[in-house]
Amino acid sequence: MNRKFIFLIIACGNMIAASAQTLFTYGNYAADAKDFLRAYNKNNSAAVTNKAKSISDYLDLYIKSKLKVREAYDRGYDTLPNIRMEVENLRAQIAENYMTDPEIMNRLEKEAFQRSQKDIRTAHIFIAFKNGSGFVDTLAAQKKRDEIIQKLQKGEDFLLLAKQFSDDPNAKLNNGELEYITVFTLPYEFENAVYNTPAGKYSSPVRSKIGYHIFKNLGERKSAGKMKAQQILLATPPGADEATKKQLANLADSLYKRLLAGDEFGQLAKSFSNDYISAANNGTMPDIGVGQYDAVFEKVIWSLAKDGAFSKPFQTSHGWHIIKRIAVKPTVTDPGNKDFKQELQQKIMADSRWRASKDFVYKQVTEKAGVKKFMYDDAALWALSDSLLDRRPMREIGRTISSATPLFSISKVVYDAAAWINYAGTYRFRQDGTGAKPHEQVREEWMQYAMFNYYKKHLEDFNEEFRSQMAEFKDGNLFFEVMQQEVWNKAQADTVALLALYNKNKKEYTWKQSADVVIFFCSDQAIAKTVYDKVKANPAEWRKVVDMYSEKVLADSARYEWSQIPNLNKMLPRAGMITTPLLNATDNTASFAYIVNAYPQTSQRSFNEAKGLVINDYQALLEKEWDEALRKKYPVVIDQKVLSDISK
Repeated sequence: MNRKFIFLIIACGNMIAASAQTLFTYGNYAADAKDFLRAYNKNNSAAVTNKAKSISDYLDLYIKSKLKVREAYDRGYDTLPNIRMEVENLRAQIAENYMTDPEIMNRLEKEAFQRSQKDIRTAHIFIAFKNGSGFVDTLAAQKKRDEIIQKLQKGEDFLLLAKQFSDDPNAKLNNGELEYITVFTLPYEFENAVYNTPAGKYSSPVRSKIGYHIFKNLGERKSAGKMKAQQILLATPPGADEATKKQLANLADSLYKRLLAGDEFGQLAKSFSNDYISAANNGTMPDIGVGQYDAVFEKVIWSLAKDGAFSKPFQTSHGWHIIKRIAVKPTVTDPGNKDFKQELQQKIMADSRWRASKDFVYKQVTEKAGVKKFMYDDAALWALSDSLLDRRPMREIGRTISSATPLFSISKVVYDAAAWINYAGTYRFRQDGTGAKPHEQVREEWMQYAMFNYYKKHLEDFNEEFRSQMAEFKDGNLFFEVMQQEVWNKAQADTVALLALYNKNKKEYTWKQSADVVIFFCSDQAIAKTVYDKVKANPAEWRKVVDMYSEKVLADSARYEWSQIPNLNKMLPRAGMITTPLLNATDNTASFAYIVNAYPQTSQRSFNEAKGLVINDYQALLEKEWDEALRKKYPVVIDQKVLSDISK
């Protein structure tokens, strides 16, 4: 065997072993080194001087946590209704974030950026499924499509064919020309057809819900960018007669002459334009990109050669327009531009191209879970479907299949004819009201629907990041639950044990230098200064001041050690002292203190004063005893070689 090939096998074997190494065992359970490192790196982001010691210290905490979570599982806490509900709620909240290809945004963003760099002058031939009588006739549409393709193959002029055959009413006037388009101008499947067609060539027919579409790339140019422009629109009223239309044309000519004479464009737009939104802003329109308006409008506006130029009056289906160019904003050419990247991402998420991300799901389910189609007669299934869904008489062939007949499976989950009938009964009709979809299309959509739901239900098997996040959340809840039962609740409730611990270690529970203090916590620095001034003016009335700003100020009156008093610095506290506000830079809140009494000498804390500290100590004692008991129940054995490897 080739030595290089042998080395490759060994290297791959080592990589596989390294990715699934056991760092330690605890009882009959094993902890993976990869999971430990993920947790370590997440909780130790700061630089460390001694990595081996840092890992060793964290490993001790990690083992204690693992033992407690294991104990929670063994007690069945994972089946508690509150735990299950919280886990399911989180799953429902975050699952959608993992239902797409993690690389799709990068791919679509890169594609959109590249396409944004050029505009393509486009022509279009449309063949509708509906005939002249308003009925769907797909066979006639296919025949017409094939006839046009044959003529194109013979070299006949695309624009003349568009004028003669296209079912787009505008084609009779514009020969099918759409003028220039750019990224996001057309639906994604049409955009793909245009951008994948070389200049001077026509595309393969693209099928949509309403018919077939053929595009021609008439020529390309560097992206024109976006234009800032002003408009005067004299809108044609619905049902306007010829006299009204002539009046509008004369008014448009009159306004044009006033512009030539030097009248200000914005004032005329404000006075005469029927585009009321832009008229209120002196006729200024939102930035105009290529392909946003109809062909006539596009042709005129992009023919304005310089800033300040304005057009002659021209007519569209909306009325008469006069356009003035203010400035052109060039297309961003830097792929790293953050604002442009964000703009592209927002448009991608709102665009039909984002639906293509589901293809990743179907591929993953097919490759990893396995999709198997069982042998059955399509005609028999269609006959059964027609009989059950449309109440038609059952054809003989339909009797060869039953509702229990398996049609396909995903992993070990079998989908039978009954499931098919249930789906088809709901989703077999087109959303545009044009009737039922072909059986084959509905079946394909059903299989994709099943794959999508299977992927979502088994996300942990397909996405390592999702699995880790869910496991971390669930284990965290179990840790909290078992700690609540074994440590926190016991420490809070056992007053006898707390008092005994206080008496045993009474010397440990003393007041260092301390003071009776009112600490004011303010929502921002401005409020802090206002409250500070009012309290300083009349300290005895501090409660009234707090009530005046109750939504923005909280006050805590208690005994604090000097080190806990905000902004005391090196000053010696005395009764009546008020410290200046201290700003918290992380959230812009501020705090200051009013000192009621000061105690410069150390003194003994009473049980009630020390109770919080005693509870903390008792919790630590209970947890230490419990940790020792868990290590006996789940003996821990660390693989020192693996630990040494990951510590380097």
